[in-house]
Amino acid sequence: MGLLTDIDEVLRACVPQVLAAVVRRYGDFDACEDAVQEALLAAARQWPAEGRPDDPKAWLIRVAARRRVEALRSEQARRRREALPPEPAPEVRGDDELTVLLLCCHPALSPAAQVTLTLRAVGGLTTAEIARALLVPEATVGQRISRAKQRIRQAGARFAMPGPDELGARVTAVRQVLYLIFNEGHTASSGSQLHRVELSTEAIRLTRQLRARLPDDGEVAGLLALMLLTDARRPARTRPDGALVPLAEQDRTRWDAEAIAEGIAIITDALQRFPIGPFQLQAAIAAVHDEAARPELTDWPQILRLYGMLHALTPGPMVTLNRIVALAMVDGPAVALAALDLAAGDPLLAGHHRAAAVRAHLLELAGDLSAAREEYRRAARRTLSLPERRYLESRAARLS
Repeated sequence: MGLLTDIDEVLRACVPQVLAAVVRRYGDFDACEDAVQEALLAAARQWPAEGRPDDPKAWLIRVAARRRVEALRSEQARRRREALPPEPAPEVRGDDELTVLLLCCHPALSPAAQVTLTLRAVGGLTTAEIARALLVPEATVGQRISRAKQRIRQAGARFAMPGPDELGARVTAVRQVLYLIFNEGHTASSGSQLHRVELSTEAIRLTRQLRARLPDDGEVAGLLALMLLTDARRPARTRPDGALVPLAEQDRTRWDAEAIAEGIAIITDALQRFPIGPFQLQAAIAAVHDEAARPELTDWPQILRLYGMLHALTPGPMVTLNRIVALAMVDGPAVALAALDLAAGDPLLAGHHRAAAVRAHLLELAGDLSAAREEYRRAARRTLSLPERRYLESRAARLS
C-alpha cells in the first residue's frame, strides 16, 4: 500500500511539468493532455511491477511525447504526409506549474469547468476520481473536460505566460479556483460525507506550488495559510459516526499543531510584508480561532474587527453571517438578531440554510428555545449535506 501511495504522489506532482513540456513542444493542449493521461495510465500499470524509474518526470515526458508523436503520425498518414522524424524529449521549464494553472483557469471557462480541468490537468486526478470527489456522474466530468478543452482551443489560448496586463486577473482566478476546490473538500456541499479529503489535500498541494512560483503574492500566502489553519481542525470536526462537531465543542487537542504553527507563521509574515487582502484577513480570523486553547479564550472582539475589515474589502452573504455571529459573542444575541433582520433582505441569503442556522443559534443564545427549534428544523430541510442535516436536526431535538 505504501508503494502505491508513493507512486500516486509522484505521478500527481509531475503532471503540470510533464503536460507543460509536451504542450510547449507540440501545441494543441487537448491532444497533449490526452497523451499525458495515457502516460499516467502506463506508469500506473508498469511502475508497481517494474519499479519506479530513477527520473519519473523524464519517463513520463518520453512516454507522453511518444504517444503524441504516434498520434501526429497517424494524422499525417491520413493526410498522406510523411511520418515525423524522431525528436529529442521536450524540456521542462521553471514556470511550468503556474503556466498550466493559468491556462486551466482561462476566462473563457466557467468556474465549474475551471475546477474540473484544474483537477485533471494539474492535479492529475482521473475522470473517475474527479466524479467521486465532486459527486457528479463520470460522464458529466468527461463532458466538462472535453468542452473546456474545446473552449480553450476556440479562444485561441496559447501555452504561454500571460502579459502583465492580464496576469493579475488570471492569478486571481487561479486563487479562487483553488479556494473553491478546498472549500468543497472541507465541507462538501452535498452527499453523505462532511469532508472530501482528496479535494482539500489537492488544493493545499497546488497552493503550495503556486506560492513557490509567486513568493511575493500576499494573497497566495494568505490562501495557503487559510487552508492550513482550517484543515488543521478537520480531525476534530466529526465524531466516529460521522456526526458534525461544532467549533465550540471540538476537542482542540486533536487539532494539527504542526499545520497551525505553519499557517500562523505564513500569515504573520504576509501581514507584515504585503498589502492586506481578503484571503489574508480570513487566514487571520482562522489563526485567532486556532490560537485559543479553549473556546472561552477566543478573542471575539479581534475577530469582529477582522470581519469588519473583510466586509469592507469583499462584502458577501457568508461574510455577513459570520460577522453577525461574532457580533453576538461581543454585544449579545439581541444586537446580532437585529443585524440579521437587516441582512435578511439580501436575496443571496433568502432561503439559504446557513441563514436559518445562524438565526437558530442566536435565538438559542437569547433563550427563545421554541423559535430556535423551528429555525434549526428549517435549516435542516434546506441543506443538501447529510452530516449538516443530522447535526441541525439533533440541535432541534435537543431543544424539544
